[in-house]
Amino acid sequence: MGKTVTCPRPSPGSRLPFLSGQRTIPEMRLLVTGGTGFVGTHLIQQALASGHEVLSLSRRAAPSAPRLHSVAAAIESPPWDRITEFQPDVLIHTAWEATPGIYLESPDNRLWVDWSEALVEGALQRGLRRLVLLGTCIEYPITGAPLPETLTPAPVSLYARCKDELHRRLTQRWTNPDIPLVWARLFYPYGPGEHPSRLCSSLVRRLRSGERVTLKTPQSTKDYLHIDDVARALLTLASQGASGAVNIGTGTGTTVLELAQRIGRLLGRPDLVGWEDPPAPDPLHHVVADASRLRSLGWSPQVELEDGLRGLIRTLD
Repeated sequence: MGKTVTCPRPSPGSRLPFLSGQRTIPEMRLLVTGGTGFVGTHLIQQALASGHEVLSLSRRAAPSAPRLHSVAAAIESPPWDRITEFQPDVLIHTAWEATPGIYLESPDNRLWVDWSEALVEGALQRGLRRLVLLGTCIEYPITGAPLPETLTPAPVSLYARCKDELHRRLTQRWTNPDIPLVWARLFYPYGPGEHPSRLCSSLVRRLRSGERVTLKTPQSTKDYLHIDDVARALLTLASQGASGAVNIGTGTGTTVLELAQRIGRLLGRPDLVGWEDPPAPDPLHHVVADASRLRSLGWSPQVELEDGLRGLIRTLD
């Protein structure tokens, strides 16, 4: 894929944590969908900082930057001329309907399956060398233990069923071992730029305003991962020889109560956090990754939860 670049060791105050140490990774030409979304924005920032060339595809153009080529286009009508001219090595497909309160049962999920399959097919016809597509942790059955990639999916929501359907279609149709397909099952990202209705940002805004928060499922346990660590994980998967399903998570569970209490302490308002007793039923009561496969590729989380929440609070000032 061309020359290699050395990722610098991040300074303590670095805004963009890179791959740890002085490891070298191939310089890549990345086609990134959803380039102005939550995941795509941070992915592109880190890709550019690591010396990669990026073609961003999203409904609105990404801000200009060196080595960034941005196209405003709908996923259902890809700009094939620009993509062919760019000659990407890797497709990282982050685009999908993800609006809180809408995405889980949106009928558009079915459209995204067809659009995504057509995008992959067109990209492969133009010489793509690797595919990295975002799946979701809620494809898995909930077992109460860390979730390994070997579990047979048992999706319940339309969103998760459609993600699983896309994965099955692609693995059945494209089996060329020389073009690895990575299905990156993302757990619970948080951080700057997230939708204001996502849990962490919602808690910050409500507690900061003096609103009392009553948690319905205080012991619900999730695997929260800072968005910069998500971006680093995706770049690792784009540059390594892995294929198949890979969890993107820390492997550490945090209860909703602990998360809210941490945010409350950081804001000086822990007294505003309460909870229902008994709690409401939660079908997703324990969603934590078995992250051993991702860690075996040299990735590990760099942003501690406390530091990540503190940084998110600063961006919401």
